Amino acid sequence: FLSFVAEFCCGFFVILILGNFWFLAVLYLLWLYLDWGTPCAGGRRSHWVRSWTVWKYFREYFPIHLIKTSELNPNHNYILGFHPHGVLVAGAFGNFCTDPPFKNLFPGLTPYLHIMPIWFGCPFFREYIMSAGMVSASKESVSHVLSNEGGGHASVIVIGGAEESLNAHPGSLTLNILKRKGFIKMALKHGAHLVPVFSFGENELFKQVANPKGSWLRNVQEKLQKIMGFALPLFHARGVFQYSFGLIPYRQPIHTVVGSPIPVKQNLNPTTEEIDQLHALYLQKLKKLFEEHKSNYGIPAHKSLIFE
Repeated sequence: FLSFVAEFCCGFFVILILGNFWFLAVLYLLWLYLDWGTPCAGGRRSHWVRSWTVWKYFREYFPIHLIKTSELNPNHNYILGFHPHGVLVAGAFGNFCTDPPFKNLFPGLTPYLHIMPIWFGCPFFREYIMSAGMVSASKESVSHVLSNEGGGHASVIVIGGAEESLNAHPGSLTLNILKRKGFIKMALKHGAHLVPVFSFGENELFKQVANPKGSWLRNVQEKLQKIMGFALPLFHARGVFQYSFGLIPYRQPIHTVVGSPIPVKQNLNPTTEEIDQLHALYLQKLKKLFEEHKSNYGIPAHKSLIFE
């Protein structure tokens, strides 16, 4: 959906340039230049956009549910580690970029979904995603969100990133996380509490062309991902009037479970050992969260998370 909107916005901008409205395109480019740093400075959210009726129908389509397991004190700042990426990241968008799911369950907390900086270079589209509460995934942006002295900010980071979308097959429980420790370092530097989040059903929305590691397709996808910064999974699902083939996601329920916070004391210069220790603790809590809730959402007892 976001890709479609981005393409539409870029197409509209091209029309402005080629048409008789080129002066509007020039004015917007000037605005883009002056406003370039906003995605790294908290964005520019709009409660009106986040409350559009269309998002209610979007959440009900799957449907998407947000599950609270513990209180989050709004006097603290948090990093919510979202897993897995899936193809669409529907649970992250539906729960953290639309109202009222998150604000009803966690009053006093403001969620910021961090996404790849490349999206904020798309004309007009950047204004839309910022209005929904999305900000850049850069270190500068995360630091800005977590620097709120009064607390009440929650950085939502899809830890596996674009690379993990290549594992987004129905039934897959493989997470790209063992080498991803930047969010741990940010938590320590800012004293932000860590909260594991697992979105059951995220990988069930699409079927992806088989791309096991070592295959020619996977090698091409990984090379393109390194060059462009985002992955290109080859996926399909259902159509508008039939269920055999199309790009509309399957109607599979998504249950996004927010775990208990891991208290973190501020440490401006954490050592590698301290980062590794907190990372290991996070993995332990994430696995515990999954094991405690998997039976509620159709995961067989013998299935467990795979960290790589």
